[in-house]
Amino acid sequence: MARSVLHTVKFVKQLKHISKQTYSTSTFPKITTHYTIVPRENDPRWKDVNMERAVDETDILIIGGGPAGISAAIQAKKIAEKHGKDIRVTLIEKASTTGGHILSGACIDPIALNELIPNWKELGAPLKTPVTEDKFELLTEKGRIPIPIFKGMPLYNHGNYIVRLGHVVSWLGEQAEAAGVDIYAGYAGSEILYHEDGSVKGVATNDVGISKDGSPKETFERGMELHAKCTIFAEGCHGHLTKQVSKHFNLRSDCEPQTYGIGLKEVWEIQPDKHRPGAIEHTIGWPLNKNTYGGSFLYHLNEDTPLVAVGFVIGLDYSNPYLNPFKEFQRFKHHPAIRTTFQGGKRIAYGARALVEGGFQCIPKLQFPGGCLVGCTAGFINVPKIKGVHNAMKSGMLAAESAVEAIINSEINENTTDDKVTMGIEPKNYTEKIKNSWIWNELKSVRNYRPSFHTKFGLYGGLIHSGFSMIMGGREPWTLSHGGADHKKLKLASESTPIDYPKPDNEISFDLLSSVALTGTNHEGDQPPHLTLRDDKIPVMKNLALYDGPEGRFCPAGVYEYVPLENGDGQRLQINAQNCIHCKTCDIKDPSQNINWVVPEGGGGPAYNGM
Repeated sequence: MARSVLHTVKFVKQLKHISKQTYSTSTFPKITTHYTIVPRENDPRWKDVNMERAVDETDILIIGGGPAGISAAIQAKKIAEKHGKDIRVTLIEKASTTGGHILSGACIDPIALNELIPNWKELGAPLKTPVTEDKFELLTEKGRIPIPIFKGMPLYNHGNYIVRLGHVVSWLGEQAEAAGVDIYAGYAGSEILYHEDGSVKGVATNDVGISKDGSPKETFERGMELHAKCTIFAEGCHGHLTKQVSKHFNLRSDCEPQTYGIGLKEVWEIQPDKHRPGAIEHTIGWPLNKNTYGGSFLYHLNEDTPLVAVGFVIGLDYSNPYLNPFKEFQRFKHHPAIRTTFQGGKRIAYGARALVEGGFQCIPKLQFPGGCLVGCTAGFINVPKIKGVHNAMKSGMLAAESAVEAIINSEINENTTDDKVTMGIEPKNYTEKIKNSWIWNELKSVRNYRPSFHTKFGLYGGLIHSGFSMIMGGREPWTLSHGGADHKKLKLASESTPIDYPKPDNEISFDLLSSVALTGTNHEGDQPPHLTLRDDKIPVMKNLALYDGPEGRFCPAGVYEYVPLENGDGQRLQINAQNCIHCKTCDIKDPSQNINWVVPEGGGGPAYNGM
């Protein structure tokens, strides 16, 4: 109780401090010009612009070309062919190429791929590196403590494959096109369309040719409407459209708020004598304290050159606003047990992505009139296993089966009643299929691993509880809570200790901007920033005043930057939208929930090569 009172007193003092600032409304430059915040109806520059959209119709529309979306597309064509039906399947992907925005560790379990494409080896799937060696260690500041891995444990990886997931997804895209799927790469879904009854009708792709100030250019083109009988949302973690559809149908009413992590990754070319193709190393502990969830991975790939993928994941439920995930990652590589791998090597790629960590407790309603959620959009990552691709693929396959079955049934009913269907078709047995699959059993059995790290014992309590849960086979009669949304976990700056990070040495560790340069990120410079603010004043009046500007630290691409005002009296937020690598961390961790990530012009963003 005393701590709570003290917290309140400090908060009130901070608010009084804000009220004494010399900032006025005119002090804040206009940041957000995007039409989702600044309506065009009130802007005379849009008065005579033709806003009609072209319309295309399909049977099944899939939003997102990751493992879940492409698996859904392939399976839909297979099931339709089995029933002797010509069902059109259309997939849109915001990256300029299929797989261009994909980033993951990645070590994958091939169980779903074996089902989807049994002859994947003969077809040349880029799964070249079977796991040959597993290590799991607890790092201290100077040493390491091995933790044994036995068969049946989540981190037992024999039988799995180390991959460059972007290459796998690109290959899957080729299989989908060969099966007759229409793939529109470079088209970003920006708006959900609804029938009069409220069911999903499809989506509209984003408009292009809009100036940074929000006015139409001479090259302005209205987006296209894609109408579908059933729409499958496969956007990945914290998708732009998924946020909309979840709110429209109140899909999260019966589950906990999703909790997330941020994963940062580099690809290195290392010296041949240090290369062990098929070797996997995971660590927990240093440089994070016991109350901050996270860990690392190091995967040795079997490529033409000796490559390793190294990454660091930090739970976005961390409390210290001074924590900088990128700098924690750079510091990690200097550990005595880690840095030797990289000495004499060359970093060739960098990227970052948010990931869902909530698991079983955070699964929303999966289906609704006109569509369903699959993959990471639905939250199907198995966190202790550090895998989600197999569940994503399987969920996409099950969604496709259910959607095709629902469409066929609707055609039968339509032929019987002579009534044309004018509403979105719900894949009504999709949730049942998920609950009868290994996805449900797998996530339920590990439901208490991640939230067990929330106790006062932190890392050590989590390890003990996770070990007990593993012995019980996930059959313990309780389900632990994650304790609320990540953005609510951040403490005030006045209650937190700044972190002194070492400077990069440009051999093992690097600065942020040179890292972002490796992502290949490119956006049309003259377009409204897609990092929109609901209120342009809040970053300074709240985030900077109370939390000392955490968005300048939790963004892994240098998008958010506080710079001095021209008169020298205070600071303002500058958004470098062209740096954005579409990780969604800002939308998740912003303590004010004032940032709303929306899609930029299609084709923009990172250009990953097999990340």
